[in-house]
Amino acid sequence: MRAAALTPRPAPARLIPALAGTAVLVLALPVFLIAGWPLAGWGLAAVLWIGVHVVDLLARLQGRSGNLAASAVQVFALLFKLLALLVVLFATLVADAELAVAAALTYALAFTFELGLSLASYYGRTS
Repeated sequence: MRAAALTPRPAPARLIPALAGTAVLVLALPVFLIAGWPLAGWGLAAVLWIGVHVVDLLARLQGRSGNLAASAVQVFALLFKLLALLVVLFATLVADAELAVAAALTYALAFTFELGLSLASYYGRTS
């Protein structure tokens, strides 16, 4: 078990887990429509999902040079994504709690699915 956790592996592909998380968001739309949940919650989760991935893509494109400044750009992007996500969700919570909960749960489901696929692809490789 220890060797499996400490064995260096190449970084997993980001495209397939991101597309799978997007598929979770798309599949959540009919659930929102049928259940009568606030559609704005689904829309907010989708906008946050797209925004976080756009910031991540821009940071990775900016940080391809491999120097210390590129690492700083990636760290700043990670912090910015987290803070922006929290600020938007807290502002929504103050305005409409039901909307914020719907958006947060939908985003969390898509994120968890993406993270699970990333971890499975990372630890599923032997080399």
